[in-house]
Amino acid sequence: MPADETTTDSPKPPVKTGRSLRGVVASRSGTQSVTVVVKRLVKHPLYLKRLNREKKYHAHDENNEYSPGETVMIEESAPTSKKKAWKVIKKISYDTTANKT
Repeated sequence: MPADETTTDSPKPPVKTGRSLRGVVASRSGTQSVTVVVKRLVKHPLYLKRLNREKKYHAHDENNEYSPGETVMIEESAPTSKKKAWKVIKKISYDTTANKT
């Protein structure tokens, strides 16, 4: 077979980006790091009751611009350290009742 018949110019599949989640910054954990709490509503498989589930993610904050109480968007990325595989993309809003006791 000639070499020109085996090569085809097929379009490349779209590049898949990482997951993105919305959560609240819980704490600043060192320089360029924040801990983000993401809350989810799941349904119990047997009782069908809705349950609140929350998980903490360690995210990279390049410019140290996010503080506790802010709602942010995080995106999955290449690991930057042992626990950090997420980065903060943007700030969505600020919760004024987050740190009041």
